[in-house]
Amino acid sequence: MTRLSVNINKIATLRNARGGNTPNLLETAKKCEEFGAQGITVHPRPDERHIRYSDVQDLKNALTTEFNIEGYPNREFIDLVLEAKPAQVTLVPDPPNVLTSNAGWNTLENFDLLKEVVSEFKNAGIRVSLFMECEGRMIEAAKKIGSDRIELYTEAFAENFLQNKENAIRPYKDAAEITLKNDLGLNAGHDLNLDNLAFFASSIPSLLEVSIGHALISDALYYGLENTIQMYLRQIKSENN
Repeated sequence: MTRLSVNINKIATLRNARGGNTPNLLETAKKCEEFGAQGITVHPRPDERHIRYSDVQDLKNALTTEFNIEGYPNREFIDLVLEAKPAQVTLVPDPPNVLTSNAGWNTLENFDLLKEVVSEFKNAGIRVSLFMECEGRMIEAAKKIGSDRIELYTEAFAENFLQNKENAIRPYKDAAEITLKNDLGLNAGHDLNLDNLAFFASSIPSLLEVSIGHALISDALYYGLENTIQMYLRQIKSENN
């Protein structure tokens, strides 16, 4: 069964726009869990423009579902994750100034860096996922690095979905097969939404987790947070039965 992890970065962005603590990030995360989310994802960045480093420890102490921390593995991020000890860390190749994640790892060029970091996290009992595109040799290198899972970067799927959904999903189905052959777990995220999620989940039966933030929080403005989370869960569950 595919699990839904809600990325709450946008809640932090809204909070930070006015200062103070409205909306309350911690209470929103707990409500997401109460409404059915099976995990919470955050992506702290060095400038703390949305998630603050202090938020991470507050969330770790309060959450009852799976906690996933995303980020680029500089030393400050590594130390933050080791202190928080989430269930999962997802490593992304973002430089500090990018607006949002926009590429997967080149695991061949970054093999030594990633192998060292992955080993450090795994020694601390933290599951590691690498943010990846659909290139087979990169996925195979992720296995050699020691990663437990990969997270497929789904922007290209979302962009091409309305034009030709079969063509859009094909590289991801191929990547999922390679992932399984290499005994890696499979996550996915970026631009998945109520229009394309059900098709993606039904096409990738090995999918363990989707991480969704921007679209879900935006939909919550129209439908309400509880209803929106249930809508996303129905997209997943209807295609897993």
